[in-house]
Amino acid sequence: MSERTGSLFERLVKIMAILRGPEGCPWDREQTRESLKPFLIEEAYEVLEALDSAAKETLQEELGDLLLQVIFHAQVAAELGEFSVDEVLDGIVDKLVRRHPHVFGETRAETAQDALSNWERLKQAERGGAIAASALSGVPKTLPALLRAQRLQDKAARVGFDWEDTREVLRKVEEEFDELKAAIAEGPEATEAEIGDLLFSVVNLSRFLRVSAEEALRKSIEKFTRRFRHVESVIAARGKSLAESSLEEMDALWREAKIGEDTGGGR
Repeated sequence: MSERTGSLFERLVKIMAILRGPEGCPWDREQTRESLKPFLIEEAYEVLEALDSAAKETLQEELGDLLLQVIFHAQVAAELGEFSVDEVLDGIVDKLVRRHPHVFGETRAETAQDALSNWERLKQAERGGAIAASALSGVPKTLPALLRAQRLQDKAARVGFDWEDTREVLRKVEEEFDELKAAIAEGPEATEAEIGDLLFSVVNLSRFLRVSAEEALRKSIEKFTRRFRHVESVIAARGKSLAESSLEEMDALWREAKIGEDTGGGR
């Protein structure tokens, strides 16, 4: 890290303290941990959107906005007498060094899986061992459901609770789909339970194939949005509304959008 990096970070911390001070910004002064929660989530998702756009200027800006949220929360904690931003930095630096003994110590890790196993073993030891802390600990309940499912499955796999090969996972997905078909006749409650099991098994398949289920669904949502907007725009250009259009007409336009994307000319 250059001296300028350290200077800029220190300046950011000081500016946040000024904004929260008696002569600072009224809006910044009245914020609480509770009121800041939505902004933290929003900024994290804006970083994800910037990553998808591949626009480096946008990513730079959004990373700065996300960093500001971290500094904001550290400032609130300092005002409450709990901890300072220095202690936040000390904590993460110590953790990174401690949990990478294959880099900063004598332990060996030949593969990424070896490194993950080391991390999990050290984490369990820090929290009192396997008896005192579940292998599933540390996954926030507030994560989006797909992401939380995959993170929990990741953690279970790290301690050996996993499938042997892709065929087994596929069979599980097929089994859950068959159970869903049977449950539909039983009513909404049974159907909900089986849909949940099916989704969980599909997430597990995604994880096993090293695909992010959250990212995969997010991209499918974007694809659906693009194609549907194509349908809307063409129908509007014809002087009609969706309500005045037949399903066959909309489906044809949907296929047109899909073909356009497949040939590189999509919207």
